[in-house]
Amino acid sequence: MHSLPENRSGRWLVIFVKDPRPGRVKTRLAKDLGAVAASAWYHRQTQRLIRSVGSDTRWRTLLAVAPDKAVHDSQAWPLQIPRLAQGGGSLGDRMQRVFLSLPPGDIAIIGSDIPAIDRKRVAAAFRLLRGHGTVFGPCSDGGFWLIAMGRFRRHPGGLFNDVRWSSQFALADSVRSLRGRSIQYADTLRDVDTIDDFHAAEKT
Repeated sequence: MHSLPENRSGRWLVIFVKDPRPGRVKTRLAKDLGAVAASAWYHRQTQRLIRSVGSDTRWRTLLAVAPDKAVHDSQAWPLQIPRLAQGGGSLGDRMQRVFLSLPPGDIAIIGSDIPAIDRKRVAAAFRLLRGHGTVFGPCSDGGFWLIAMGRFRRHPGGLFNDVRWSSQFALADSVRSLRGRSIQYADTLRDVDTIDDFHAAEKT
């Protein structure tokens, strides 16, 4: 893990990324588009996203990368953005690890395959945290593109327990795992998992 930068804003934005190697990323999309083209699209998308949100001074941006060795080995992302390893386990395990490892502050985790994410939407999600414990950014397929949590004295017990990841129930299960914690919702966006998603993104 790179040393964490000074963060006077009190806000952390963590982008979950994968090393864009053919056959290792966007495997559902690759079935129709081809492994090389799918990984190339993902690489362009992550670069665009980092350019859009990575230098905004309203928060400090980190990359949570997979596989762990990409923390040091990958040349796919700007070297000036600090990196941390996602580690093992489910997506919930990996996100929970981020929430527990960062210094106190408002923390937002976003995916890297949602073309509509921009500074405006990230800033809106942080604003929604005022007076709310958690913010989700829903995806149209039942997942979510963002989860943000405000400052808390004690980590919510049971977070991400029994979530059916990579399914239409991922968001609903995640909300249920918070057991009544105050929740607000950002805009619903579309991620790119299938060829239909890809064509829809290319039209916008």
